[in-house]
Amino acid sequence: MTYAVKSTLPDDDLKTVGEALQGALVDLVDLSLVAKQIHWNVIGPRFRSIHLQLDDVVATARSYSDTVAERASALGLPPDGRSATVSATSGIDKVKDGWQKDTDAVRTMVHALESVIGRSRERMASVSEPDPVTEDIFIQLTGDLEKHHWMFQAENGS
Repeated sequence: MTYAVKSTLPDDDLKTVGEALQGALVDLVDLSLVAKQIHWNVIGPRFRSIHLQLDDVVATARSYSDTVAERASALGLPPDGRSATVSATSGIDKVKDGWQKDTDAVRTMVHALESVIGRSRERMASVSEPDPVTEDIFIQLTGDLEKHHWMFQAENGS
């Protein structure tokens, strides 16, 4: 494979880091879409607070998806955030269609965040030795996602 941008990482390390970054990009794009879907369809007495909290998750996911994609690009790896790629490779469960009661919406977000956080921790471990720069991105990402996870868990007291 030829690269328009050449990384200083050895090929084996680049493959490991590239897979981690691509997987994270897909998860983050999907997380932002899941949060927006719920944002548009949440109903119930806590509508407003959850609606606004979902916007915070979307902002985090979009910001980190850009960071992750640009890190991949800096390493000479073309990121793929196309809808077909996201749909085919995301690890987040599908969101039910239609209105979602506020408690169900929170539960869905808790599960989506758990899923992304689990894979983020695995990716963090996989890149720690070959690329501490990318590991740092995963450390920051995981911390921010865990904050959202905590806040959604507190919404339902579970």
